[in-house]
Amino acid sequence: MENCTAVSEFILEGFRDHPELQIILFVVFLVLYVTTLVGNSGMIAIISSDTHLHTPMYFFLRNLSFLDLCYSSVIAPKALASFFTQNQTISYAGCVAQLLLFSLFITTEGFLLAVMAYDRFIAICYPLLYPIMMSRKSCQQLVAASYACGCANGVIQTSFSFRLRFCGSSQINHFFCDVPAVMRASVTDTYVNEVVMFALCNVIIVITTVAIFTSYAYILSTILKTRSAEGRYKAFSTCASHMMAVSLFYGTVFFIYAQPAAISTPNQSKMVSVFYTLVIPMLNPLIYSLRNKDVKEGLGRMMGKRLFSMN
Repeated sequence: MENCTAVSEFILEGFRDHPELQIILFVVFLVLYVTTLVGNSGMIAIISSDTHLHTPMYFFLRNLSFLDLCYSSVIAPKALASFFTQNQTISYAGCVAQLLLFSLFITTEGFLLAVMAYDRFIAICYPLLYPIMMSRKSCQQLVAASYACGCANGVIQTSFSFRLRFCGSSQINHFFCDVPAVMRASVTDTYVNEVVMFALCNVIIVITTVAIFTSYAYILSTILKTRSAEGRYKAFSTCASHMMAVSLFYGTVFFIYAQPAAISTPNQSKMVSVFYTLVIPMLNPLIYSLRNKDVKEGLGRMMGKRLFSMN
């Protein structure tokens, strides 16, 4: 057990098994990340600048775009630097920070998606109470509670992960410091950590998915009782984008964190991780804007203002 207390850096193996793909991976990651930055920054700008979009639904959507920006930015710049320079080391402190921030933001997004489902439930099932129940203060409290849950999970996962012992230049078989990958790099028994991760992730997934599916069960019941075809279409259209985002997010998160087999499948985990760290944050603005008339109109008004000011 030499040097087990003197670890100052880790080696992120990433996709080192395929050196011929490094340039291709750099280009793919760069395109995905730039698209994510442009799409989510644009969504935040549109919602912030257009008073027509200053409603609870778009307040939550703006926070979702902010979270997508944050957790993709925790991962992508380091991965791009590793592909470009072939320097795959990350400092011990950098690894701690990356794991903490990523756990914080990804957990917060899960709770925020549940909050967004609750918002649609109140809007469709109790429209008369909506302005009272989803006041500005209530919306801020719901977002703050989501961040609090994210912080709690991030701190617990990070503290448990870095209580483990590592020897020399420990190799992490991933392109970023994620909980399962850091556990695999340890030289000590990780059974307690695996149980904690499995329990926490499943509790979070159960709480949020129950909230989401309960909300949508009531929403579906209310929609089916609506006599107006136009009203049913509008309600379905409003909820379809959110359900698509929920399905993509929870499908990949469940694969990585909520099943014991994920601990022993690093190569599959890496491929799925690319999807939920870069592809989903890129897709969310497209999902919510292409199917959303208000966002498209807001974009038109923002572009019109800019053209008018330039003239």
